[in-house]
Amino acid sequence: MTASPDKARMIDRLEKLVGINTENPPGHEAQAAAYLAGEMKALGFEVELRELQPGRSNVIARYINGPGPVFAFNSHLDVVPAGDGWSTAPFKLTDKGDGRLYGRGSCDAKGPIVAMVEAGRLLLAEKGKWSGELLLVFVFDEEIGSAGAKEYAKTRPHVNFAVIGEPTLNKVAAAHKGAIRPYIRVNGQMAHSGTPELGVNAAIKATHLLQMFDEYHHKVLLKREHPLVGKASLTITRLIAGLGDNIVPPSCEFLVDRRMIPGEGHDQALKEIQDIMARAKEQFDVDSEIVEFKPTSGPASETPLDDAVVRESMAAAEAITGEKHDPVGLSGGCDLVHFRSIGASGVVMGPGSLAVAHKPNEFIPINEFIDASLIYRDTVLRLLHEVGATR
Repeated sequence: MTASPDKARMIDRLEKLVGINTENPPGHEAQAAAYLAGEMKALGFEVELRELQPGRSNVIARYINGPGPVFAFNSHLDVVPAGDGWSTAPFKLTDKGDGRLYGRGSCDAKGPIVAMVEAGRLLLAEKGKWSGELLLVFVFDEEIGSAGAKEYAKTRPHVNFAVIGEPTLNKVAAAHKGAIRPYIRVNGQMAHSGTPELGVNAAIKATHLLQMFDEYHHKVLLKREHPLVGKASLTITRLIAGLGDNIVPPSCEFLVDRRMIPGEGHDQALKEIQDIMARAKEQFDVDSEIVEFKPTSGPASETPLDDAVVRESMAAAEAITGEKHDPVGLSGGCDLVHFRSIGASGVVMGPGSLAVAHKPNEFIPINEFIDASLIYRDTVLRLLHEVGATR
């Protein structure tokens, strides 16, 4: 008899996970990792907890069921800050009776994590239907710099297939954007605001560079488009200048959020930014420098649409939901790129919507939540369906 998802158990696990505050910053994901470690050990997995920074852990569960490929489920333990505007307590899972479960992290990405754990339970109940190695890898810090996934990738684990849990309405995303975030300082010369001619106003100088970046965004980047993830972009997300009300600003600093589409590399994107800074120096005598790079999840990534993991995950989703859809892409970054860096073919897929992630009153539809566990299970069954299967 085929095992079915345990809805009550899934909701209970999600309630416990949402109740553990893993806002990033500061993260403190170790408690959530320890809770999941206990749950997965009880299911029969071999489990390892890796505390890689104080209070910040990855948890890796493994089950070897004969020879065959290695399949990894992955998602992240951290959540963005709850913020204001909630109609319910953000760290208490709430069922309003409308078919949704509310709480910070309910869809991004503790709901996908719970669905993956339940898929693991279902797969261990049907060990005769698949052969290979199953991994569940849940990491810290995806929301800021993907430190957890980067640390995991450094161990060079052998992984053939990966499914990354992020809210996609249970659709299959085969690509995602990447990002670099240089923090730029424009230098000037401090002076009394009563005699501004004795100084160099960095805020005014910065306007030339900011205008050039805006033209680059509209005239160049918006013409670069990927069929799944959309257009490349550059956005100024932070800006600060000035020391006092009566002082010519000696510096102006701002953050550039440069979103890359698959096919654009980090070095290329950085060189284009540096070229614009050089032109601003030549044309307007703007003295600027990159003082640091803020952390990001990393470069863009994509998996070919004819890859087995794309085909089989789409077939699994269609069979469970009864809905046919084309592959999609993520406008943001995620940890797929780090699994791709170790040679895995992968997709991003999970219940919930990015439209409600990172907002107050984040929620996950209960039906999608339950369906996800079956889609995850069936994706594994399709890819690890026979000894040595690679399809």
